Amino acid sequence: MTIFQSIILGIFQGITEFLPISSSGHLVLLQHFFGIKEGNLFFTEMLHFGTLISIFVVYFKDIIRIIVEFFKMLGNGFKNKRLKITNSYQRLGVLIIIGSIPTALMGILLEKQFEKLYSSISTIGFAFLITGILLWIADKNPSENKKARDMTISDALVIGTFQGIAITPGISRSGSTIVGGLFRGLNRKLATEFSFLMALPATLGAAILGIKDVIESGTEITFSMPLLIGIILSAIVGIFSINILVGLLQKKKLHYFSYYLWVLGIILIIAQLV
Repeated sequence: MTIFQSIILGIFQGITEFLPISSSGHLVLLQHFFGIKEGNLFFTEMLHFGTLISIFVVYFKDIIRIIVEFFKMLGNGFKNKRLKITNSYQRLGVLIIIGSIPTALMGILLEKQFEKLYSSISTIGFAFLITGILLWIADKNPSENKKARDMTISDALVIGTFQGIAITPGISRSGSTIVGGLFRGLNRKLATEFSFLMALPATLGAAILGIKDVIESGTEITFSMPLLIGIILSAIVGIFSINILVGLLQKKKLHYFSYYLWVLGIILIIAQLV
């Protein structure tokens, strides 16, 4: 892995993690283009860790408030022997945990199956097409205005399932979870925020599992300069990408990404058939 390659991969990770065009799919393509074979999954997970930093920076106040209110709810629950949600931040904290359950189960139980997809360019091409269709449908459907206080356990489980499916390279995590939120009637701002907050436990868990796999395989973990550069760049670019996506989503321009994904997906599928 050269510094130039890590710069390109870091920038693409920061862009594609939050813009709904699948970071994993693009990283696989770039690594295939650069001929990078070793450490594929580990390097990918570390770049995802960089974009985890982006979410902390953009939503820092909300994250702190959710954590404080969640533990306040637990404290009151132990004191009164009854858990009671009293505000939207506590509800978001609970729903993020609940929504992470299907994601974790799918990631753990289907890990080997998902890993095999990383070597299939045609599968990634089809996944790009599916992501484009989901974005188009969600953006064209009339949106509702469900707020955080109105969210249910079913909403969290559906969005968490969408996030689990997005482990497939070519299926956008941000795109699928936002689409899941819109399908459940969340307003666009809440669908975006909940999508990014849901990424925190999923990305952190995936990074930990990635390190665990490397250790079990006997491969030495070294945080080289190219890896550190990739992480830093993915974090910086990710901050800008979040703000860009929020603006486009509010203007109902999510479907613009569909055109790009359809063209790219068709090119990849045809290239594998020729």
